[in-house]
Amino acid sequence: MNHWTEMSIRYANQRNYLDSLFQIYPTIPDGIRAIEEGKWNKVEEAFEKQDNKSMITALFQLDKFPIKDPYVAYMRRDGGSIKRNPHTVARISGRVYEMGLSRISEICSEPAETNRQIGPMFKRWLEKGRLGYKPVSLYKFKSNKDNAILDGGDRALAQFARDQLNYRGDKGLDFVARFNGKYVLGEAKFLTDFGGHQYAQFNDAVSIFNETELDAIPVAILDGVLYIKGRHKMYKHLQDNPEQDIMSALVLREFLYQI
Repeated sequence: MNHWTEMSIRYANQRNYLDSLFQIYPTIPDGIRAIEEGKWNKVEEAFEKQDNKSMITALFQLDKFPIKDPYVAYMRRDGGSIKRNPHTVARISGRVYEMGLSRISEICSEPAETNRQIGPMFKRWLEKGRLGYKPVSLYKFKSNKDNAILDGGDRALAQFARDQLNYRGDKGLDFVARFNGKYVLGEAKFLTDFGGHQYAQFNDAVSIFNETELDAIPVAILDGVLYIKGRHKMYKHLQDNPEQDIMSALVLREFLYQI
């Protein structure tokens, strides 16, 4: 098994792993999404007038749509489709009217799903300088060859990797850094349970190792249940792929300084 994976497993099974991990992925207290008064007023006005198009358009300005429907995401991404598909708009609007304004407000104010909240936490942890360096702008990152962590969103990091490091993936990246003259890139995820979605997240992270022509060291910065010893798919992958640098964020600093 990979040395850094083994170190992560030992940490998870012998030390205060969860206590330490809380510094990276703190629990988000339940709370409500704040709905801007101006945006909500437009929803109320369209609702009272039974103006389907205006109501759907107004609801799309909120962070959360009140119902789940496979056609909603399409219309949110293509605003023109609201005008072109009156029957679909009417069908969805009918479900919304049945709920009433009070229920709509309640649902649209629900807290974000945990997985969506977890996403930015790793980067906020990086910003605290826990790896010895705080992330820097692209200009500063490219201005010298010193140890550095690149700041930016996942798409910006991926674009840099495509332009400079022969990255060919179509997905964003959570981590791009340079230590001891070597580049390191990969994704960071907190796998909270076993199951289909979490396995998909795991597979998404380890797909970085399919990049065979990278001018960088690929890593999968993973935490959570994958380090629980057992016969589950993730642990088997760790055993069967010792060449892959899969590790906890808690051992990432040691890895970076020794490469």
